[in-house]
Amino acid sequence: MRPVRALLLAGAMLAGAALAAPGEAVVRQPRGFGYTVGDIAVQLVLLARDGRPFEPATLPPPARVSAWLERRAARVEAAADGSRWLVVEYQVVNAPRSLATIAVPAWELPGSAGAAPLRVAPAALSVGPLTPPARAGEPLPLRPDRAAPVIDTLAMQRTLMLWLAALATCVAAWLAYSGWSAWRARTTLPFAHALRALRGQQPATPAAYLALHQAFDRTAGRVLHPGSLDALFERAPHLQPLRPQVEGFYAQSAQLFFGQGLPADAVSPQALCRDLSRLERRHAP
Repeated sequence: MRPVRALLLAGAMLAGAALAAPGEAVVRQPRGFGYTVGDIAVQLVLLARDGRPFEPATLPPPARVSAWLERRAARVEAAADGSRWLVVEYQVVNAPRSLATIAVPAWELPGSAGAAPLRVAPAALSVGPLTPPARAGEPLPLRPDRAAPVIDTLAMQRTLMLWLAALATCVAAWLAYSGWSAWRARTTLPFAHALRALRGQQPATPAAYLALHQAFDRTAGRVLHPGSLDALFERAPHLQPLRPQVEGFYAQSAQLFFGQGLPADAVSPQALCRDLSRLERRHAP
């Protein structure tokens, strides 16, 4: 038991013993002033009658006892001298508009085995309003808003800077890789290199066909002709979707160099090279 509670219970016994009336319980009533909404008033009842212990049949249950008070769960505690006291707490649940006196109602504590109950006398409490009284038509006095607490953001700023630096590094690395990949495609991939050579050339010229022939030869690793195209698709199977166009290109090339010239609906080397370069980049190691 805490020392403050022990002193309170001991004082309650001494004060109450002199004030108890016949048939009533020895009670230490709560202080009569200084309450507002939310405060708790403590009532102490000595569990004794005529010098003999009193056993309650039941303890008073938690309940709303008036418009102003709500009784909380009661409990039994022992004082330093061995006397037993019933501790009953009342919480103020309402606030008057001005200073008011409210009553803690009288009640009875039933005894066990048919013993007569203990009668607990009423008490009066002074309860104050939440705000100072104001005249009619005057606004209530308001307090300024409390300033928001200052939060140390240095650690968060450092973490943010680290993440931003990591993001910038990743973006720079991605841009560098993209630039290197584009440069590599233009300089090392056969069809990308041929596409650069075909810029500005007419589609039906022998130079355009020769540039695309060189790209096919570099891809296959050997000189190709219409009868050896299987070697190209074995070496570069990703070009299979464009096999009909490649075979048509070789047939048209034979007409250009060894026949009567290109037909009117000849495939453009630039368009075919562009499609081949797209497949080539997609499957480049």
